[in-house]
Amino acid sequence: MQTRSVKTAEDAAALIAERAIDNVKIGAFDVDGIMRGKYMSREKFLSALKGGFGFCDVVLGWDSNDQLYDNVKYTGWHTAYPDAPVRVLPDTCRDVPFEPSTVMFLGEFAEKAEAVCPRGCLRRVLARADKMGFKVSSAAEFEFFVFDETPHSVREKHYKNLRTITPGFYGYSVLRSSVHAEFYHGLLDMCRRMDFALEGLHTETGAGVLEAAITVDDALASADKAALFKTFAKIYAERQGKMVTFMAKWSHDWPGQSGHLHVSLQDKKGAPVFHDAGKPHSMSDTMRWFVGGQQALMPELLAMVACTVNSYTRLIPGFWAPTASMWGVENRTTALRVIPGSPKSQRVEYRVAAADINPYIAFAAAIGSGLWGIENRIEPPPPVAGNAYAATPDAKDNLPRSLGEAAARLAASKVARDLFGDAFVEHYAATRDWEQREYNKAITDWQHARYFEII
Repeated sequence: MQTRSVKTAEDAAALIAERAIDNVKIGAFDVDGIMRGKYMSREKFLSALKGGFGFCDVVLGWDSNDQLYDNVKYTGWHTAYPDAPVRVLPDTCRDVPFEPSTVMFLGEFAEKAEAVCPRGCLRRVLARADKMGFKVSSAAEFEFFVFDETPHSVREKHYKNLRTITPGFYGYSVLRSSVHAEFYHGLLDMCRRMDFALEGLHTETGAGVLEAAITVDDALASADKAALFKTFAKIYAERQGKMVTFMAKWSHDWPGQSGHLHVSLQDKKGAPVFHDAGKPHSMSDTMRWFVGGQQALMPELLAMVACTVNSYTRLIPGFWAPTASMWGVENRTTALRVIPGSPKSQRVEYRVAAADINPYIAFAAAIGSGLWGIENRIEPPPPVAGNAYAATPDAKDNLPRSLGEAAARLAASKVARDLFGDAFVEHYAATRDWEQREYNKAITDWQHARYFEII
């Protein structure tokens, strides 16, 4: 049996028996989109297939540096960090090319934990779409820098003077990709074999930066693929003696790194609903209202998409990232880019997202806001033509300028609570407030250079 043919618990058990697998790899994604997991014995895994398993809920109560949040209700010292139930997702079974003796499954937090689980949040949004009569297709594309470094060397260098895999600006370079063909082909092969195949991989503009476009799929599968790609691209690189980063912006010398999200809707029979040849830009009423909802809610949902302090260093004029909630047609200076085309290809690109996103949470924001727009028939303002950076946005369309501000906007959003649930909004906004407060404690190199002597 092939791993991607597994659909049920019975299929999974049969595969384990057929391959005589002794240990299974299983993981779930936390609030920051980090895959947390372990190896599980055959006997334990077969038991988990039937009734789930317990996973210390601290993984939903600490940050990307394993520091405990001091401001969340779901878990903490006050609950004594019990186990949270996790359900195994049989249809996520995958081979791991460099671990032929095992297979991998994703898990998803259940019961009380489901309310704050990132994957659970997206599933609730997609259930809303289903009730409205829609199926959702989506795809993510990521830019990431590749370095001739290791986890030890970057720390020894204090993240300074890092050596990228190639020098200089050289977007869409056949020279660079051919010189490093083994690295490219190895990455492409791993992605194909793990079923998050890339439809495109090329150099972007910047030293050592690549862009990968993941093949379109149903929205939940698409988010799984995006999250797995980020995890295993790092694993692949480190196994080659290199490193990649998905920071929104790792250096002021280079442009930031996008994590653009492409979204379209179909009806229950699979027919596209965004295309209407008789309307301007072939945008159906449904698509126009979808864009209207995304545009209107972007400022109050931004913390779900610009999720780190570093995210906001990218959102500045002139660096291929938006500074206000605007939309345009085939316009890469706006936060939302409508891409006209055939009924099948017509879609909207959510361009405010950077590579540092948690794909589940970012897709939930991009899709949920659009569905709200359809429900309320939100008419967007006229599209921006030309340079959006030169346009003067309405005050309500300005994006928050810091993670702390964005977290406060999200916590106060009644629409967010309706879309994602009170528990999720309160938990997630608190984690982003924590992230901002942790940053506020830092004494940066910029502060030393600016103030040490002269003030």
